Amino acid sequence: MLPSQTVSRNLAPLSSPIPSPPRRSIVLVGMPGAGKSSIGRRLAARWGLPFRDADTEIEQAAGIAISEIFARYGEAHFREGERRVIGRLVAGDEPVVLATGGGAFADPETRALLRSSGALTVWLKVRLPLLLRRVAGREHRPMFRDADPREVLERLMAARHPLYAQADLVVPCQDEPPEQTTRRVAEAILAHRPPERLRVELERGAYDILIGEGMLARAGAEMAARLEGRRCVVVTDRNVAPHHLPTLRTSLAEAGFTLAGEVTVAPGEASKSLAEYARVVEAILDAKPDRRTAIVALGGGVVGDLAGFAAASVLRGLSFVQCPTSLLAQVDSSVGGKTGINTRHGKNLVGAFHQPRLVLADTGALRTLPPRELQAGWGEVAKHGLLQGPLWEWCEANGPLALAGDPAALAYAVLESCRLKAAVVAEDEFETKAEGGRALLNLGHTFGHALEAETGYGDALLHGEAVAIGLGLAAELSARLGLCSQEMPGRVREHVRECGMRVRIADLPRRFTADALMARMRADKKAREGQMRFVLLRGAGHCLTADDVPEDAVRRLLIEEGASP
Repeated sequence: MLPSQTVSRNLAPLSSPIPSPPRRSIVLVGMPGAGKSSIGRRLAARWGLPFRDADTEIEQAAGIAISEIFARYGEAHFREGERRVIGRLVAGDEPVVLATGGGAFADPETRALLRSSGALTVWLKVRLPLLLRRVAGREHRPMFRDADPREVLERLMAARHPLYAQADLVVPCQDEPPEQTTRRVAEAILAHRPPERLRVELERGAYDILIGEGMLARAGAEMAARLEGRRCVVVTDRNVAPHHLPTLRTSLAEAGFTLAGEVTVAPGEASKSLAEYARVVEAILDAKPDRRTAIVALGGGVVGDLAGFAAASVLRGLSFVQCPTSLLAQVDSSVGGKTGINTRHGKNLVGAFHQPRLVLADTGALRTLPPRELQAGWGEVAKHGLLQGPLWEWCEANGPLALAGDPAALAYAVLESCRLKAAVVAEDEFETKAEGGRALLNLGHTFGHALEAETGYGDALLHGEAVAIGLGLAAELSARLGLCSQEMPGRVREHVRECGMRVRIADLPRRFTADALMARMRADKKAREGQMRFVLLRGAGHCLTADDVPEDAVRRLLIEEGASP
């Protein structure tokens, strides 16, 4: 039985809302003149929390001015003391509102300290003209003494803005009364919902899956916190690019990344070809990558598989970030490190295991999907439900709600699917277990891949639609072999039908022969020495792998479901 977790039929929010006042410290970061102290005092008064100014606390602890600390001991000494003071201020049992100095969040150890403390970091982002007006008259401060304020601020902004972008929350500030800015900052803090974080723990390393609204806008910041380099190449497709590429570009630029190249492919399984793989690799090489260059996959499962295989190949392996925008990719293909392309012999027969460094599932992107794409993605959600058990009952109760676009239901489906897959991958990363293990994730896929291959991987049958039909076939075969109840196939097919998908081979617009489908299944990558291998059901949450299924039973099933003899 797969690792499972009790799943309620009633949806719970992904994260508990932050009450008013907040239960964790609020740390304001930003440039000199951003208004951190002014806004911080007002926020603290609004919520009845203590206000602390890091610079003031440092001067009181040292007994001398900050300028004197710099002059006597240098910046390294000051940053060490600043870090200790900030750590003390956010470590208490009671939350505080803390205004930091302009350089505090630029220090990597201080950023790490704040991240681990649980405090909410907020960047008050102010444009240069407004900053210039606000710092007028501060010539006595060391950074502005005998210097052009514009040049100083431009230099600091170039260095610090990519680091400030790693704050949990970014609030653009305007030329307005401070009370108005305070209200907007407070509203942003109370509305903030941190993403769900799942950790995929592997022998050779680990990576995070972040799930939530607005993750594409935070992509650059999250990448900057995890990657060594600041150059990347984005691979996307023509349908996704108009919706999401501008947001990703802005996010990368704000975090200090250089976009060394963009590669756009045609949507659909046909792009997972040797010819398109070669074109993508050449485009990446045209960008003159080094080993610190990252490949970013922005799109559905096709883009993720293709870009991931290219990342595994170029320079014998580049860092790889998944930004899945389809339901199918968010719940399945973006997690686990399987990459590959199709050939005339079958699906995903050429590829590599290449784990991403980060997966960013922006659930807001699901609103841009056509209904059919959303339905196809649900084929993989239903598969995960059958593998996990309690999640299957939740799917039956909530599938139509999710496919009507309910954001909470969709987010829950993504979270629980990723939770299941992360646990399975951690136990069997390279699919080497003799029985069970990662192979169980192929429930419905032996049949589904055969149908996809026979239709030429085109739009006539999407991957998730093929999997959905395959789930019904796997359940029916399991029942005929006496493994599960006779009612189970009907439940599976009824759920698929309720979610708007076809349920039988006979429902498809073209005809298939049993011989052709069985030949495809013998060539499937899960087959052993030409013998078909299936994932079968004993019941929801109880699956097994089997390679001793009588071929005549499979043939009869295919013919009865609509294939020609």
